[in-house]
Amino acid sequence: MSEKDRLDKWLFRARFCRSRAVAQEAAEAGKVRLKGAKVKKPGHAVRPGDVLTLALGGTVRVVKVLTLATRRGAAEEARNLYEIVE
Repeated sequence: MSEKDRLDKWLFRARFCRSRAVAQEAAEAGKVRLKGAKVKKPGHAVRPGDVLTLALGGTVRVVKVLTLATRRGAAEEARNLYEIVE
């Protein structure tokens, strides 16, 4: 596994979005910030240690990327990909 992944793939695999298409739309709509800066491209690189601000589903969450995944797994596996930043 490489040390980076596409933003839309990571959002889908971490179960923040129901499909990769929804993750792409969220990025293009400016609903995702990476290190405080708006991300407009779904292919933007995400690495472990990055902090994402997600305005999805009517809530705003700040999460730290802990690791990457090669596939979308169970919800329990997805929770291991990030930690909520208070």
